[in-house]
Amino acid sequence: MERIDITGKKIIGGSFVGTIGFFDGVHMGHRHLIKQVREEAKRLNLPSAVITFPVHPRKILQQDYQPALLCGFEEKIEQLETTGIDYTIILPFTTDISKMSAQEFMQQVLKHDIGVHTLIVGYDHRFGHNREDGFPEYEKYGKELGINVIKAKELQVNGENVSSTKIRRLLKNGEIEKSNYLLSYNYTLSGKIVEGYRVGRTIGFPTANIRSWERYKVIPKLGVYAVLVHIRNVVYEGMLYIGTRPTLHNDPEISVEVNIFDFEADLYEQSLTVEFIDFIREDKKFETMVQLVDQIHHDKSLVLRRLKNK
Repeated sequence: MERIDITGKKIIGGSFVGTIGFFDGVHMGHRHLIKQVREEAKRLNLPSAVITFPVHPRKILQQDYQPALLCGFEEKIEQLETTGIDYTIILPFTTDISKMSAQEFMQQVLKHDIGVHTLIVGYDHRFGHNREDGFPEYEKYGKELGINVIKAKELQVNGENVSSTKIRRLLKNGEIEKSNYLLSYNYTLSGKIVEGYRVGRTIGFPTANIRSWERYKVIPKLGVYAVLVHIRNVVYEGMLYIGTRPTLHNDPEISVEVNIFDFEADLYEQSLTVEFIDFIREDKKFETMVQLVDQIHHDKSLVLRRLKNK
């Protein structure tokens, strides 16, 4: 896959079969759409392209908007690389673009700047100022501009459409296996290891406190998780905790910390990625430290059993 960044400049010689969207998570539904783009591109003997934005469009229009993201920008690009698409075209969303009607956007950006030959539109996707138009209008404008516009076939799982909103809800409910299935890969969280309370060391479960690289990344439900931990291209098994540490401090801020099995090196200020495999239990306050330690031992046995069957 080749990545093309455009900032108001025309792609010379461009002629693509493409689709456009934010593609947060690059989930199963997105992949179904992209597969249709690739198939039509192959039929027409043209390159396939995904046109996407580096920042959520609503964030440009509302500075205080805090999007809940399934993946950061670079993570999204990495996932798009796995779809077999020929090009990912990065289009900065601007206030000028937000003021364009769908017809103006198709003419100036899609036709003139990018060179879209065929546009495949997601079944529920809307673009243009105030998202006023829909597929019938896109098809009409396309005929006027010489762009073939095709409505994508939708994908349903268990009678429901797959969406980023649904996956966010599943993660917030701790339904990791379902969210991973709809993503078509295991949900991950990447970040830098920062200074923690170091209490885990005193009870035999040292943890690495993670500060996510992506500020708006969705943090799953508070509780304990079975995870795989990626450190310098090596994968370890681990147990992740997300919560307010109610037994110890009941912090106002949510802590994300991972106990990495069979690992002893100092990771402070280094980076790692955790891959969520399954939810083990909810966050809970214990009456004594002895009860907490007993529970952590039990958690670890459950995590090991779950990872053995992953």
